[in-house]
Amino acid sequence: MLFQIKSYLKFLWNSKNEHGVHSPFVFSLLTKCFYDKKTKPEYSILRNYRKSLLSNKNFIEVTDFGAGSKVFKSNRRQISKIASTAGISPKRAELLFRVTNYFQPKNILEIGTSLGLATSALALGSTNAKVITLEGCPQTANQCQLQLQKFNFNNVDSVITEFESYLEDLQLRLKTETENFDLIYFDGNHSKKATIAYFDLLLPTITNDSVWIFDDIHWSPEMEEAWEIIKNHPKVTVTIDTFQWGFVFFRYEQEKEHFVIRA
Repeated sequence: MLFQIKSYLKFLWNSKNEHGVHSPFVFSLLTKCFYDKKTKPEYSILRNYRKSLLSNKNFIEVTDFGAGSKVFKSNRRQISKIASTAGISPKRAELLFRVTNYFQPKNILEIGTSLGLATSALALGSTNAKVITLEGCPQTANQCQLQLQKFNFNNVDSVITEFESYLEDLQLRLKTETENFDLIYFDGNHSKKATIAYFDLLLPTITNDSVWIFDDIHWSPEMEEAWEIIKNHPKVTVTIDTFQWGFVFFRYEQEKEHFVIRA
């Protein structure tokens, strides 16, 4: 916790808003998307999806393949508690919806479904998109699938799998066919090793318009190290650090530039 407080104070010191940004691409993203304060009808769907989970007092046995939880001491967890502590916040869900709606991706990959709070924002943001969401824990994934059906999210394909094995299989497929993701949301394993492994395995899928979002880039010292490695990769041109999330772009026409933005 002390590390995150120090990290956040450093972020606040270095961060800007749209007035300190000279890139037209980033300025437009901030003013038309990040800082869009208008109420959207989809927000009420996101709120109801969350409310439904918060009222679910059932327990499930969670299989944790990632870096573990800083909240839960046991693998037997109440669904309402998972939704309130481990899921994306309401404000972040609305921002994720706006980002997806702004870029209108056709193919979306989410690494780490949990109960689908972020999944619902991705699916609502681009209703014509195909959303593939990966979850390692069968019981968590089953609960999410029930929720998605309840709210008629028919553009989501929920896959129960270990992330790295899925991505390695994807790499094998890429040798004989082309598969691209317009937007990838990384929220599956908050360790440096896994984050860099996923980054490397998915690099062959990028296009000039790909949008990658990494969750919890300041979660730990090693996640900050992973973020620095990603920023410095030669194929990465633009990054935006919003403290909670790191946005990565591969636009060849852009000069390499890193932004620290309050969002």
